[in-house]
Amino acid sequence: MRPEKIIIGMLVLCLAAGGLSGCRADKGNDIAATQALSPTQWAPTETVAAVTPTAAPSQALPTEAVLTQPAPTESAPTKPALTAAPTAVPSKPSPAPTAVPSKTPTPAPEPSGAVDRLLERMTLRQKVGQLFIVCPEALTSAGSGAGATSLTEDMADGLKKYPVGGIVMFGANLVSPEQITRFNGELQKASGIPLLIAVDEEGGRVARLANHSAFDLPKYKSAAAVGAGGDAAAAFEMGSTIGAYLRRYGFRLDFAPVADVNTNPNNPVIGTRAFSSDARIAARMAGAMADGLRKQGVAPTFKHFPGHGDTAEDSHKGVAVSYKTRQELEVCEWLPFAEAGSKDCVMVGHIALPEVNDDLTPATLSRTVVTDILKGSLGFRGLVVTDSLSMGAITASYTSAEAALGALDAGCDLLLMPADLPEAFEAVVAAVEDGTFDEGRLNAIVRRILAFKQEYGLLGDGSGSASSAS
Repeated sequence: MRPEKIIIGMLVLCLAAGGLSGCRADKGNDIAATQALSPTQWAPTETVAAVTPTAAPSQALPTEAVLTQPAPTESAPTKPALTAAPTAVPSKPSPAPTAVPSKTPTPAPEPSGAVDRLLERMTLRQKVGQLFIVCPEALTSAGSGAGATSLTEDMADGLKKYPVGGIVMFGANLVSPEQITRFNGELQKASGIPLLIAVDEEGGRVARLANHSAFDLPKYKSAAAVGAGGDAAAAFEMGSTIGAYLRRYGFRLDFAPVADVNTNPNNPVIGTRAFSSDARIAARMAGAMADGLRKQGVAPTFKHFPGHGDTAEDSHKGVAVSYKTRQELEVCEWLPFAEAGSKDCVMVGHIALPEVNDDLTPATLSRTVVTDILKGSLGFRGLVVTDSLSMGAITASYTSAEAALGALDAGCDLLLMPADLPEAFEAVVAAVEDGTFDEGRLNAIVRRILAFKQEYGLLGDGSGSASSAS
């Protein structure tokens, strides 16, 4: 064989060997990349266009962050023996520890000169009254009874004696669109200072007006059905539609949206009332619904902080318990509440956090939960309203006076439906008079409540009457 042919042959063999070696190297890189993105190590709950195995920035909004899901633990952590053990929460994956998104809090509505002038003219009883939202029956001499459907002389007298800041209506108070519009108007005229008139109108099974046979209104299957599509525009439309008819009938405060994350299938209270079992979707939907309500001039209420979705108890009957740690709550239950701003309310539920508080104190009465976490860590600047203080979680262990003063001490601004209005009202008056509750702090709360009412067009130029209350 000629020497040049031998040399050419050797060159061909070398090139072929190099090419094969290169293919093997490429294949090895592909395998490594596939292993790096193995579903057992990287399991985002939403499909994204491009995934890189790096942690999401800590400042990412809840609707944008991609949270990793570690494998479920084999057994639930040991719970402190604080009370009879509640129904066990099923073991499930938890999002990776990512801090609650840091938001620059929008400033609270700035009190105008008109608000300050009104505050200066108010009596102590009028100031204390601004803290209370009650059902209309609570203003009667009986303090309860069948659903009131119109203003009576007895009720008007009760409103003078206990000049509350708000009224909440239920299905029993509804007869027809004309009737409830008239009733709300009568109450406003009878009140020296405009009232926040509220209702639970979530859409779905809790919708006092839409589910009443006398009202021909749009109905929604559930928040979960709206959230299932993942379209925030649908939640905005839901809020805007509900807000429009509430405003038409004289309501300015809606106890919605439900901002709970439905993570416990054994939960007897939330279920489909929540938008999703995914915290980021629940946050996006709750925020959008609140935007829709606000657009129509109705104040939203994000509920039930610090999260009712992972409890197994009904707080209407007793304290609901979440055994999650603060870190677990930050990356799940609290994400939707980070959407609430200065023009909103947040309702605090009767939910105990033994891993945060070391006891079974309801969140409504916990300064750690309301002041340190909600107003402090989460930076909430709106109004904090309690869940109903007539629920079993409160009445089983506290008097109406204890509940009212405890909630104020915790940092709540609005006291919803104490079981005994006269007892709760007089207890707060007495606490201010004897210095137990600082009047300067009372003035600060009332100033914020009045500014909130002005924000929603209730005070107008702030010239509301502030005549003496008996």
